[in-house]
Amino acid sequence: MTTTADSSAERPVIEALGAALSALDASDASARIAVAFSGGVDSSVLLDAAVRVAGASRCVALHVHHGLSPHADAWLAHCEAFARERGVEFEARRVEVSRAPGVSIEAAARDARYRVLDAMCAARGIRTLWLAQHADDQAETVLLQLLRGAGLAGLAAMAPEFVPAGASATRVRPLLHLLRAQLEHYARARKLRWIDDESNADTRYARNALRHEVTPALTVHFPGFRDALARTAAHAASAQRLLDALARIDMETASRDEGHALALHVLLALDDDRALNLLRYWMRTLGFVAASNARIADALRQLREVGASEEGHRLRIDHAGHALRSYRGLVYWEAGDSREPADETALVAREISELAWHGQEVWHLPQWRGTFVFAALDAAADAPGASNVSNASNASNASNASNASNASNDTASNNAEAADTVPISVLQRALLSARARRGGERMRTGSPNAPGRTLKNLFQERGIPAWKRDVPLLYIGDELLFVPHIGVNRAALSDASCSVEARVKIIWREDLLIA
Repeated sequence: MTTTADSSAERPVIEALGAALSALDASDASARIAVAFSGGVDSSVLLDAAVRVAGASRCVALHVHHGLSPHADAWLAHCEAFARERGVEFEARRVEVSRAPGVSIEAAARDARYRVLDAMCAARGIRTLWLAQHADDQAETVLLQLLRGAGLAGLAAMAPEFVPAGASATRVRPLLHLLRAQLEHYARARKLRWIDDESNADTRYARNALRHEVTPALTVHFPGFRDALARTAAHAASAQRLLDALARIDMETASRDEGHALALHVLLALDDDRALNLLRYWMRTLGFVAASNARIADALRQLREVGASEEGHRLRIDHAGHALRSYRGLVYWEAGDSREPADETALVAREISELAWHGQEVWHLPQWRGTFVFAALDAAADAPGASNVSNASNASNASNASNASNASNDTASNNAEAADTVPISVLQRALLSARARRGGERMRTGSPNAPGRTLKNLFQERGIPAWKRDVPLLYIGDELLFVPHIGVNRAALSDASCSVEARVKIIWREDLLIA
């Protein structure tokens, strides 16, 4: 659907959205469009024009209720009525904004808003989210970043189109080259009603201070400053793309464990500028907020000290709810902070702490992003004492059996797992369940009478990095039976029959979907 502007005041907005729609239609002419709708003049213009250009049936208005204003409920009602008047589907969600000391309310509200907008888009399968930022917003952002001493990524300000890490919807800003005054002309020409957020007049907020006290003076003395700052943002974005390309080259050499860790010796072989560039890029790929120059420089300094002394436990860098750690030549981020011991149990926070096994040969556990395979080792598995695994095997199709066999072959190199088998009678002794780690668990890896050792020590001994220790533990009743990367708890086999009996090898496969 397309429309023509009824006045010169409407034409720039209609043309901007027409161009954005044409770019979208080139890939999918029927795709739905989400519009971030706060009810202010900018987003009201965007939603009204989107309906005229794309049609009401293709648009969904998404509203985020922050609860920061006493008028928030009234704003929600206004937005719903505005959307309904235009025949547009409407959805609103409430968010809690952090008021922790030292945390900017503006930044916290923005982060919460985008998280919930992305979630609403994902829930509806919508792959395009239109945002109402304009040229004045872009100029203010560049000025703020300049005053904060931001690097190129900050000066690049708002991209006309991009997909954030972890999000399914592309964020598009079709009005980014238009002035706030042009949107206000459109709103008046269309006789739109909109919300005036009282916080926008509070000059204690840096952006509002720029908007009300600085940019009016710039407009008088430097009338073309918005275009100049937009060019600065474009130049910075271009330079940042080159830096990212260089970081990807370095990442190919330094990356370990699919990007979750970096090889310390590769990182430290780079000069400071290039190493810092790699660290910033790596943190973005992990979804972290950008660190300050001082924080990232201190991280590199400590990493160089660690590399020289080989004392990784001394590393103490906290950021975004994580602590940077160094372990056996690898650098990685661990949930928690450096006041806590470098213990993998800080990574475990399961909503589902226990799942029961029902005899299946291939047991996929999406909560842990992996699969247990119970592979019978000989024909005796068809004996009466082996009914659970035998029935599961018969129920599985040929491809499952093949996958189980492949899983067995793939893990043959892991001596601990390949050597560990469990008699069928042990699996029938009690309920077999998968549980999350809680810390302090112990097991025996030698003879049944050998001293028990903590899982933490066993993981460390085998060089298993902390981010790989977030695995499900198999219990038979209340007794620990099997731990991925370590093997079978010999203490659980002390009463098992030593006679010839069908046995099962338990194999843990990470991130492999087997039916």
